[in-house]
Amino acid sequence: MRFLIGVLCWLVHVSVMAQAQDLQSVQSQLKETKAQLLAKEQRRSQIFSELKAQEEAIAVSVKALNTTQIQLAQNTSEIDDLNRQKVIMANNITKQQDIMGKHIKASYIAGNYDYAKMLFNQEDAAKFERVLTYYQLLYKQRKQTIDQFRTYISELNQIEQDLFAKEIQLSELLNQQQQQQLTLNTQRSQRELSIKQLEQDIQSDTAKIKQLEEDELRIAKAIDKAQEEIEAQQSLVGLLPYKGALMHPAKGRMRRLFGRVRQGQVKWKGILIQGEVGSEIRAVHAGKVLFSEWLRGFGLVMIIDHGQGYMSVYGYNQALLKQPGDRVKQGETVALMGQSGGQSRPYLYFEIRRKGIPVNPTAWLSKR
Repeated sequence: MRFLIGVLCWLVHVSVMAQAQDLQSVQSQLKETKAQLLAKEQRRSQIFSELKAQEEAIAVSVKALNTTQIQLAQNTSEIDDLNRQKVIMANNITKQQDIMGKHIKASYIAGNYDYAKMLFNQEDAAKFERVLTYYQLLYKQRKQTIDQFRTYISELNQIEQDLFAKEIQLSELLNQQQQQQLTLNTQRSQRELSIKQLEQDIQSDTAKIKQLEEDELRIAKAIDKAQEEIEAQQSLVGLLPYKGALMHPAKGRMRRLFGRVRQGQVKWKGILIQGEVGSEIRAVHAGKVLFSEWLRGFGLVMIIDHGQGYMSVYGYNQALLKQPGDRVKQGETVALMGQSGGQSRPYLYFEIRRKGIPVNPTAWLSKR
């Protein structure tokens, strides 16, 4: 009997030990899984930080390249103007040479009159007086012609010096543009690498839905923060009087996605306009810039307050040309189209909100 009880106790002990080992194994696996998830989240955060830095660097390069291109256009225009002036000045010099030739010819024809001889002989006082007056006028005209000729020559030399300086400046600007383009290409390659790493890291639909929900929460918080900073502006009358007549913020094919399911329970809050990289993004109406920086999931974002609780949102930009506090006019260029935020194609993500609540932008834009 005692033997049976001992065996039973031993079996119970073995069962308890096995269950304890199973529990320890599960806890170990859970701990390991949590550690993997934490490492994955940290890696994703790191990739987003790299993406942010790269896209901000691209924005700086694009703005510098845009400035250089404007300077190139101005420089080329100035060179064309100097060339036109050079042609005009060369024509003036040719004309002046003709005039001087006529004066020399006139002097040659009048050469029979020896001025010194007439002065001492004084054969005919009246004739002498007329010839003397003629010589005085001829000398005055010669002097004016020579002075004008010298002036033209001096101006032509100055134009040629200016032209030479402009050509050197043009060469430097072209070199600068090439370097900026190389830098931009390198930054874009780095960005594409970061995007590939990010795509590999986010594979499951659950992770994508979570990311979209987090991104949506971020832009909602950014809009709420921007709305809190709105100052009472009498000049901003809102967008309601212009419903259905607002200008389009960009050129391109519009994708009317508002209200459609984006993924899971997440729906589109705005529309997409597919265009060309670097094309202009314009303010749909006059307002004040409230937000202008990189935002995870939306790239480089700008938010403009139009008054009365109305705001317009512009995302996925390549570069932002305005800063918070800047006043903008209707149609003014505020950004350049891009594919920041990890987009595969150049888009403008566009929203209109009323007191933080998204409204369908299609109903507010003109029908063209």
